[in-house]
Amino acid sequence: MRLLLVEDNARLAALVSDGLEQQGFAIDRYESIDGAEHAQTIAQYDLLLVDLGLPDGDGLDLIRAMRRRGNSTPILVLTARGGLDDRVAGLDAGADDYLVKPFQIPELAARCRALLRRPGNALDSVLTAGNIVLVTAERTIRVNGQAIEATPREVALLELLLRRSGHVVAKPALENALYSMEAEVTPNALEAIVSRLRKRLAAAASNVQIKTVHGVGYALFAPPAADE
Repeated sequence: MRLLLVEDNARLAALVSDGLEQQGFAIDRYESIDGAEHAQTIAQYDLLLVDLGLPDGDGLDLIRAMRRRGNSTPILVLTARGGLDDRVAGLDAGADDYLVKPFQIPELAARCRALLRRPGNALDSVLTAGNIVLVTAERTIRVNGQAIEATPREVALLELLLRRSGHVVAKPALENALYSMEAEVTPNALEAIVSRLRKRLAAAASNVQIKTVHGVGYALFAPPAADE
C-alpha cells in the first residue's frame, strides 16, 4: 500500500516513514499543501497522513479541497491539536481518523490498516490462497500452518498478488505500491523480490504459483478446489 505523508517536521516525518516502511507500506513525504497536491497528480495513494500546521496553510484546507473535488482517499490527521473542538473540526472537514501527537508507530500502523479495511476499500485482514495464509495486521505468512520468514517488501508483494489472485497485476502497479518516490529502484528490483518470494514459498511446500506474464506483470494462482 502506498501512503502520502504531509508533515513539515523533518525528524518526525523520517521516524514515521521508517516505522511504516517496516510495516510494509511505501511512503512518499511532502512538507506542504502544494507538495501534497502535486504528489497526487503524479501518483495514486491508498491513504493520506496529514499534519495540520503546515508552512503554506492549514492541513484542514487540503482535506476540504480534496473532498470538494470528490476525492474519497482515506485521510488520517496527525497533529498536536488534541482538543475536542480540534478533533471535531478535523473530522467535519473530511478526515476519516484523528491521531494526536505524540503517538506510537504500532498504533499509527494499526489505524492505517483499519482505515484501509473500511467499506469502500474492501481490504480483508486475512488473505488465503491454496495453503497460504497472510495475516495483514501481523504481517505474517503461513504455509500449511507454519510461519515462514519474509522481508516487509516480500510480504507486501504477496499481499498485492493475493488481493488479485488469479489476475495479472501490472508491473508498474506493483512498483507504484511497493516503492516510494525517494526509493532507489533498479530495473530488476521487482524481479529480484519475486524470485526471493518464490524460493521462500517453494521451500515451504506452498501449492500456489507466481507466474510471470512477460511484458505485463505477475499473477498468483492457487490450485483448484477439490470439488471443482
